[in-house]
Amino acid sequence: MHTPPGFAPAHRLPAVLPGTALGFAFSGTRLVVRGSVESPVIPTLAELDAAGLAGDRHYLGEIDGVPCIAIALANIEEPPPGFAMAGLRSYFYRLPDPLLAIAARAFQIADWDRSHRYCGRCGTRTRDGAGERAKECPSCGLVAYPRVSPAMMVLVTRGRELLLARSARFASGVYSALAGFVEPGETIEDCIRREVREEVGVEVGEPVYFASQSWAFPHSLMIAYTVEYAGGAIRLDDPEIEDARWFALDALPKLPPSVSIARRLIDATVERLRAP
Repeated sequence: MHTPPGFAPAHRLPAVLPGTALGFAFSGTRLVVRGSVESPVIPTLAELDAAGLAGDRHYLGEIDGVPCIAIALANIEEPPPGFAMAGLRSYFYRLPDPLLAIAARAFQIADWDRSHRYCGRCGTRTRDGAGERAKECPSCGLVAYPRVSPAMMVLVTRGRELLLARSARFASGVYSALAGFVEPGETIEDCIRREVREEVGVEVGEPVYFASQSWAFPHSLMIAYTVEYAGGAIRLDDPEIEDARWFALDALPKLPPSVSIARRLIDATVERLRAP
């Protein structure tokens, strides 16, 4: 997800917040909305307060002049009357894209707040950093920033064919580009060659950058590339990969939803390869 137009990010919580500020409140991994999951509305702080939904607040910035707040709630089993809650994926195509992007940002901040309340080095209760979005340990001085995990996505091409794979966790029939997390000491290019070799057993040439996307599942930065096939036969060694094969441009399988960078990468590559 991309920073939406009209959104000005910030981290310093204002001394006074209007009741009209938007509250992106999470109970665990579930976003609380007004109305229903099918017809969600991001509630205001006043509406959340009236419903007794309070928690640690983190300032996100403003969208078209309206303050936006991430709220880490205590775990609740059921939302109050008039509210609903579900994981972020349930709101795809139901929340407007700008609000969905801010909700994804809010989830990552709320999750980081929940998982960094104690120092990972000495166990002391942490405090919020004074001048930046960080957790500080008052005992040993360790500073912890919100976690961002870089991951590569790569679409391998062979002439006018695409190498697509599917995982058991995908929706039925869906194939996508290959992806994997960058390991310590690796460049993105190193990661691409290693992951392609590990997942499908083929060799590739020089990667070409396409685009990047923040992906809040749970805290990834997806960095997408295309790369030309250089040799080898498909061999499935990774237990996460159920199937992988070459697809002609006019015989593509079911693809990921358009909200993902994977779909944008595939669509743009198909358009390029079909061009005269």
